[in-house]
Amino acid sequence: MEVEIIFKIAAIGLLTAIVGQILKQAGKDEISTLATMAGLIIVLIMVLNLIADLFVTLKTIFNF
Repeated sequence: MEVEIIFKIAAIGLLTAIVGQILKQAGKDEISTLATMAGLIIVLIMVLNLIADLFVTLKTIFNF
């Protein structure tokens, strides 16, 4: 497994947490929640692409 993808996911999580805390301190809780959800959606899309690649690889290996 590529280590780069783990670092990308960690970076997105860290950036999302920092932005969320800054927005909460500024009193913009709704925007903070939206920023957190956007980070979550980006990571989920990345993970779904990896799972799709896994299924393609398994299909190729077992000749389905």
